[in-house]
Amino acid sequence: MPPKLTSKIVCWFFALLLISLQSSSIGVSAQESSGGEQPEFIRDAEIENYLHALADPIYRAADVAPESVTIAIVRSNTINAFVAGGMNEFFYTGLLQLADTPEQLAGVIAHETGHIAGGHLIRGREEMRNASAQAILGMLLAVAAGAASGNASAAAGAVSGAGQIAERGFLSFTRSQEASADAAGMSFLDKAGITTRGMMEFFQKLAGQEMLPASRQMEYVQTHPLTQDRIDAVREHLDHSPLKDAKLDPKFYQMHERMKAKLLGFLQPETALLRYTDKDPRLPARYARAIALYQTNQQPRALELTEGMIKQEPDNPFFYELKGQILFENGRVNESLTYYKKANEILPNSALLRQAYGHALLETKDPAQLDLAIQELLESNRMEDRTPTTWRFLAAAWGHKAELTKDQHYEGMVSYALAEEAVAKGEDKAAGQLAERAMKALTKGTPYWLRAQDIKLSTAPDSDKADDKDKHEKQKVRYR
Repeated sequence: MPPKLTSKIVCWFFALLLISLQSSSIGVSAQESSGGEQPEFIRDAEIENYLHALADPIYRAADVAPESVTIAIVRSNTINAFVAGGMNEFFYTGLLQLADTPEQLAGVIAHETGHIAGGHLIRGREEMRNASAQAILGMLLAVAAGAASGNASAAAGAVSGAGQIAERGFLSFTRSQEASADAAGMSFLDKAGITTRGMMEFFQKLAGQEMLPASRQMEYVQTHPLTQDRIDAVREHLDHSPLKDAKLDPKFYQMHERMKAKLLGFLQPETALLRYTDKDPRLPARYARAIALYQTNQQPRALELTEGMIKQEPDNPFFYELKGQILFENGRVNESLTYYKKANEILPNSALLRQAYGHALLETKDPAQLDLAIQELLESNRMEDRTPTTWRFLAAAWGHKAELTKDQHYEGMVSYALAEEAVAKGEDKAAGQLAERAMKALTKGTPYWLRAQDIKLSTAPDSDKADDKDKHEKQKVRYR
């Protein structure tokens, strides 16, 4: 099993989509292809919290509502970031680990936001714009699989609509678009009070990549052509900026260091144990070691270190979450509840923490905990309604409810939740079938029945939609 990040790290595998990927494929570097590594979509409450804290001022400077942007993290050593399917920004862990400072990462975010503001968004069919980040990544990787095999529609059976989404060139921007995104990004950084030094430093890290053979270039350079003129333009801007030597709030340096320590602990635990020895008393070092020890089946020591961090920072929700995860994944589910609950009390507006707590409650198999599990999962869903895993957990919870009550309503709710999961994953055919099944079990005209009808209509073949549209609208008015 691949390593997880925090309790609700959700790893979505793409084995069917990545067969025979070559070095030129989307999201997989030459080194990864030869080693057989496959990109995974991952979730982590702490890292996403940091990225939004860093990015939100930049989004606001660009007149983009922060809540409208989905930040997605992809586990891969590839150095890459891109925007796709509406306002979704994808960051590969390789890029997050390459950035030495929060200013460098802010420079990448500002540049990608420049593509959003400039209308350079990577778009596909309606399914791509409306699907979850997991589904979008799957569609793009499916296209890569088709391109690698020489058949653009090779993966069309694996992901709905994949054959109609552009290939790797779809991710590439022109040099003029890159320069435009740089200029916009620098203005956003200025407006947000962040120095452009980080943007220049990150570009300097990439300098010289275009002189290498394509198979050895960083993915970011191949999809975002970098020229000396662009570096010079950023340097010129920096030289005349009053923010030239500006520093971010100290909390960002702490969050950045912890992000890198956490990623190393989860993704490369053996390396983390070598880099962060037990003689290093710094909290990020202990954090990385606790995670790496947990990942290498040394739970007692991992729990000891985690408890020490909780005592040092008793208001840090992510340390409670980590302890809950260690306990949960080692079969101590009931013990984990205390820590998941505490994490949610400290940070109640995190969909991922709510999901983690709800899942743990569900896994107790205790009927007395079932209603609370459903409540927590529904609250997670209210905050993020396009997360496939939350819908999957809700389907399981409603399934248990159906077994206990023998109530047909809950059987309909199982089908409804699975339909929503399929929608989020871009699986239209399955979504329509499940929605139709849900409608047969749910009471006609109720909110969930109407939503199931919406799913059935929206996923129907185009030839069927026109006939059903008037009837559908009349029913919605009648039963509101």
